[in-house]
Amino acid sequence: MPVFQYEAMDSTGLEVKDTIEAPTEGEAQTLIREKGFYVTKIREKERKKKSKASGNKGGENKKAFTIGGVKAKKLCTFTRSLSTLQDAGLPLLRSLRILEGQEKPGALKNCLMDVIEDVESGNTLSEAMAKQPKAFDNLYVNMVKAGEAGGALEVILQRLAEFKERAQSLKRKITGAMIYPCAVIGVAVMIVSFIMVFIIPKFKKIFEDFDTELPEMTVLLIDMSDWMTNYWYMLFIAPVALFLFVKIVRKNKTGAFVVDWVSLRIPLVGKILHLGIIARVTRTLGTLIASGVPILEALLIARDTSGNHVFERAFDNIYAAIREGETISVPLKEARIVDDMVVNMVDVGEETGALDDMLYRIADVYDELVEVKVESLVSLLEPIMVVVLGLIVGFIVIALFLPLIKLLNDLS
Repeated sequence: MPVFQYEAMDSTGLEVKDTIEAPTEGEAQTLIREKGFYVTKIREKERKKKSKASGNKGGENKKAFTIGGVKAKKLCTFTRSLSTLQDAGLPLLRSLRILEGQEKPGALKNCLMDVIEDVESGNTLSEAMAKQPKAFDNLYVNMVKAGEAGGALEVILQRLAEFKERAQSLKRKITGAMIYPCAVIGVAVMIVSFIMVFIIPKFKKIFEDFDTELPEMTVLLIDMSDWMTNYWYMLFIAPVALFLFVKIVRKNKTGAFVVDWVSLRIPLVGKILHLGIIARVTRTLGTLIASGVPILEALLIARDTSGNHVFERAFDNIYAAIREGETISVPLKEARIVDDMVVNMVDVGEETGALDDMLYRIADVYDELVEVKVESLVSLLEPIMVVVLGLIVGFIVIALFLPLIKLLNDLS
């Protein structure tokens, strides 16, 4: 029996979306009216699916095979485009179809096809997006849900787009700043490895031919060269093994807490990580509160965006304290994950009823601090790299020339 999708209004004027089975469209409308609803839109669901199937045969709506999730850059562009279309007054389904048609085959296009199908079936946009965790995380879904409840979806999407764009901008700046030092370190490692594996063994043979006693520095250099020649593959295995070890340790809650605690205390890098987490968490929390998401739910989402078990444990304590009637500032100060400036600004925001604005300001300040710290780290890395490379090259040169000088003295 055909299944009809309909939109109707009840006696109080509220909109109702549902499906109903009936032999014909006329009988379906009769059944809906018997429920006390006034039909505003109705269509046959089965016929829609058949048209989709015929489109698949033509290759238009066929899903592409993909691995992994949706890239942040693509999701950012999609969010901004959807916000623009909704602000222009286009119906939601039409906006989604336009963006799905413009999207190239990939993970996002596949997710959008499923979202469109779910929305056509009567689900809300947030419900449809919640079924696509590869593209839309809890933050995204809850903000869309809040926008639907408040009737301001276009405003929420605009906030989401700004949030995503800021995060992408900061990530690009950090990545761009680290390209030069990483490239220099990589080239330096390759050059030193070449010297140790191909050049030092030739000098070793020369020293053996002269049968002379070698200085301790030269013996150490030759031993290091022998190790790298025989176990060169360890240079690749060791980083991978360390990465896998950390991943395994992080599977355990205690292990993950210890790893994250140590990472926050690494000189220079730990401070940047700490500032970045504070900026991300406060911006997330501010965006959710401004969008109308309940404070307790917003705290749980912000906790998950931190990506650090030290902060997650602190947010669990803050969550428990707020449930008992405390304000945010009191347990936040006790958690000792942020400085007094953040605590005071949160306290002022709660007193004045402008918590979201205060959280945005904190995030802006800490984003700037992250950029400054990254620039300072890059500036500091350059002289450090020069000094370290100078010491390495100097060690190699001195270790090779000491026996040569001794040989010349012996011959003279």
